[in-house]
Amino acid sequence: MLGLKFETETSWVEVAKNGLEQLLTDHAFAEQKAASNAVSIIINYSEETDLVKDMSDIAIEEMEHFRMVHNIMIDRGMVLGKATKNDYALKLQSFFPKTNNRTEALIHRLLVAGLIEARSCERFKVFSENMKDEELSKFYKDLMVSEANHYTLFLGYARKYMDREIVDKKWQELLDFEADMMRKRGTIAKVHG
Repeated sequence: MLGLKFETETSWVEVAKNGLEQLLTDHAFAEQKAASNAVSIIINYSEETDLVKDMSDIAIEEMEHFRMVHNIMIDRGMVLGKATKNDYALKLQSFFPKTNNRTEALIHRLLVAGLIEARSCERFKVFSENMKDEELSKFYKDLMVSEANHYTLFLGYARKYMDREIVDKKWQELLDFEADMMRKRGTIAKVHG
């Protein structure tokens, strides 16, 4: 369904469980960054009414997810750590060359955002299915659905604003790049680590 070209090894779950506070901190800030990205799209493409409405919904939902993750941390006696750079997202963003074409820049943002959501969905699925912690298992299973919806929304908008054949070619190239990147990951307790 997601079209990812590399599947997360279940060994990552052990890494994530052993560094749960780090994982949850990373996840909380990833939700904030996703909300911020949606707001940025609103600011930069305010003339696109349907896009603005959907990005508003995503921004609110992502901040709600941040609050949910933070509440889980508080309930477990954890403290939200400091935000770190998301090297996964930064590497994905560097894949497409800079462009002065507003539409192409939007397509690139939407594709990168869609892939981040798709990978998050896949990671949450692996995590939820391999957890003995029932609360976290249910939480991540529920979030998995939300991430899948966001992925399809971003990809759908990319295809709306540019010829589908061009968008799908860019998407496949980004998926190939991300798969190569993911083969070297899975050793850090981060959502995309």
